[in-house]
Amino acid sequence: MPSALPIADPAPADGLLPASVAEDAGERDFGVYVHVPFCRVRCGYCDFNTYTASEIRGVKQSDYAGQAIAEVALAERVLRDAGVPHRSASTVFFGGGTPTLLPVADLAAMLAAVRDTWGLAPGAEVTTEANPDSVDADSLRDLAAAGFTRVSFGMQSAVPHVLATLERTHDPARIPFVVQWARDAGLQVSLDLIYGTPGESLADWAASLDLALAQHPDHLSAYALIVEDGTKLARQIARGEVATPDDDLQADMYELADETLAAAGYGWYEVSNWATDDAHRSRHNLAYWTGQDWWGVGPGAHSHIGGVRWWNVKHPAAYAERLGAGVSPAAGRETLDAETRRVEAVLLRSRVVDGLPVGMLEPAGRTAVAGLIADGLVEGAAAVQGNVVLTRRGRLLADAVVRRLLG
Repeated sequence: MPSALPIADPAPADGLLPASVAEDAGERDFGVYVHVPFCRVRCGYCDFNTYTASEIRGVKQSDYAGQAIAEVALAERVLRDAGVPHRSASTVFFGGGTPTLLPVADLAAMLAAVRDTWGLAPGAEVTTEANPDSVDADSLRDLAAAGFTRVSFGMQSAVPHVLATLERTHDPARIPFVVQWARDAGLQVSLDLIYGTPGESLADWAASLDLALAQHPDHLSAYALIVEDGTKLARQIARGEVATPDDDLQADMYELADETLAAAGYGWYEVSNWATDDAHRSRHNLAYWTGQDWWGVGPGAHSHIGGVRWWNVKHPAAYAERLGAGVSPAAGRETLDAETRRVEAVLLRSRVVDGLPVGMLEPAGRTAVAGLIADGLVEGAAAVQGNVVLTRRGRLLADAVVRRLLG
């Protein structure tokens, strides 16, 4: 089952935010995340807030769009009452779960609610995640007609035995077709990969990279498999049925990915993300890494506005009940103090290629930069220009670098 929510302060029933969230709001981008918590099958490694049909008896997927639209209306009221100036959404991201399990008409209705409430900024990025077996040529054309600009396919691997271990349901032979259908519809394409699955060899990983690159996606993500407590995969490993992922092999896989993608013309812009050029970076995810504002719609979705962070109740039934009663679905929240925001900025902005301004560091952190350069973890030339940018080795040891930067 999905992981537990964080422990924090209770959220007010009306969702009211402090007036402080309006300070400098006009200087921050505003995005909307829509969580669709439904999946056809629960993958053994997954710790996301998702539910299969057998886990949500009494909850109708057909009711979900209306519930999400109700939260959009609540969000507009909460932001207005807090004095936050009107801002058009610069990005909208539908994640899950599998958003494309819902009819395109439902996704279109939720996007229309965002557009009608806040408007979409010129050139807004509008993304949906999709499993390769959850779309076809017609549905992708309909998504584009509804205003989606980008689709992120959960490819994960090109190797059947790796997909079987991950309990992914699609046939890798379908990848070229869905990518072509998306391109024919005028959508930008991102492919998501996972490396380090138990039983996956370096040759298997190379095959996945080759198939992904053969599709010439605009964007590619590659994430190391993390074994989350409480998942089926964690239990299989504990029983000795599946091997524990090998950290050294995962490091080799990351280096192979970075070398292969760089040779194919893709530039890294965040530790686990590459794009053909700046225009095809995920602007929605960059908003998370650079501390912008976003409202998360849906069960378990997290939001951040002006240094206040909150998260919704997790189960779709509880979410629907709250909205039906006219009550905020928020389960808890926290107000970040200046030091917490600085620490999080160091943690997140050090992960992106644009770098962390050295001026954001305390004296001990600025002193540490020279040692990090000497250890081959930080780019010397970038540091001279005032930014901490990780080398490839530094990306592999990003957590250790952050600890040194924070002193």
